[in-house]
Amino acid sequence: MEFGRVGRVVVADDEPVVRRALRTSVESTGAFHVVAEAADGHEAVEAVRVHLPDILLLDVHMPRMNGPEATAALRAPGSGASAHIVVTTGLGLDADVEQALALGADSFLPKDAPREELLAALRAVQEDDAALSPPVLRSVLDGLRTPAAAQRRQARERVDVLSAREAEVLGLVAEGLANREIGERLQLAEDAVKGLVGRMLAELDAANRLQLALLARAAGPEAAGPPR
Repeated sequence: MEFGRVGRVVVADDEPVVRRALRTSVESTGAFHVVAEAADGHEAVEAVRVHLPDILLLDVHMPRMNGPEATAALRAPGSGASAHIVVTTGLGLDADVEQALALGADSFLPKDAPREELLAALRAVQEDDAALSPPVLRSVLDGLRTPAAAQRRQARERVDVLSAREAEVLGLVAEGLANREIGERLQLAEDAVKGLVGRMLAELDAANRLQLALLARAAGPEAAGPPR
């Protein structure tokens, strides 16, 4: 997010009380503004298409269209939607959350997370930084099936376009490290790491850092740069 620019957010939840609470937390510092609310997944998708927010705060369990379905619709080719997606739930890291993340959601947040944690998650996805803690990332990756031989071969072909340095960064992204932490590990400036991650997102046609981590997992450890 550019300095001084207020982030635009759509809040989607089927409970009016929860929507009001989220709006209050999101707007509490003045760094973000809620441009629309949605009471179901269909409304959430339409609100993103109409209001073009920076971030969609999406309840994963909603009527008409649930979180994974809404995520798939917004990440489909030609959807025209570029909003970061943060899925929320009161039930913890369940199968629906993992499916939404695998389909292209950027982050996951419990509904009872403190305001500071919510704002930190919004800032992280807005800045294309690590939005999932390593334990959550490992849980998501471990819950997926082992890639078939053909999938592994295709993933390796995709990551072969990366430079040695980019491959190193890819491996650390797959560990859930933030740009600052990657920079400290590789002795690089944080802005340099951010530039490398951005270039990899474009080169590998990945929606977000989680997609990079999924690709690294599919390609196998030998595709993530030399041993550290």
